[in-house]
Amino acid sequence: MMVAVVLGALATTSANRATAAATGGTPSAKAVTDISKYCQTCWRNARLPADRWQDCTQEVFVRLLERVEADKWGRLLVDDESLERREFIRAIDAVKKRTQRARKFTNLTPDVPERRPVANTLKDDRDAVTKASAELLSPRQRRLLDLTADGWTVPEIADELGTTPERISDEKYKAVKKLQHYFQA
Repeated sequence: MMVAVVLGALATTSANRATAAATGGTPSAKAVTDISKYCQTCWRNARLPADRWQDCTQEVFVRLLERVEADKWGRLLVDDESLERREFIRAIDAVKKRTQRARKFTNLTPDVPERRPVANTLKDDRDAVTKASAELLSPRQRRLLDLTADGWTVPEIADELGTTPERISDEKYKAVKKLQHYFQA
C-alpha cells in the first residue's frame, strides 16, 4: 500500500513529474518497500506506538520526495557516505523526535487530575538544589541551569554565551551529574 501511495504521489504532482522527466526515473517499487521496512524497524527500535508507524513512514517519504531525486532512492540503504543517505537519516530522526515529543504531551489529558506536591516539600527541594548549586557549581554552570530552567533550548543558550551547542550540552550534563552525585551521597 505504501508503494502505491508514494508512486501515486510521484505521478500526480506536476513538479515531481517534471523532476522525474529531468532525472530520468522514479523510485523502484523495491526501493520504496526497502525504505518502508527500514523505517518500520527504526520506529520499533524507538518504541513508537505501532499505530503511528505508517504515518511516520509517510512523513519520511514526503521529506524524501522534497529533497532527494527519485532515481537515487535505490542507493539510500546501500551507500553510507552519500548526501542522499544523510538526508534520509535526517528525515527519520526528525520524524522520530517529533513523534516522541508529541507523545509526551498527549499523555497529559485534562481528565486525569494533576498531581500537586506539597508546597513545603517543593520549596524545600528547590532550596536544597539552590544551596547545593551555590556550593558545587561554577557561575557558568549555574547560569546554564538557570537558563535551562527558564525554558531556553541548548542552541539558544549557545548563541547567548557565544559557543557551540555541543559544548553547552556537555557542560550542562556535567553540572547535572555533579548535583546528582551530591544528592545521592
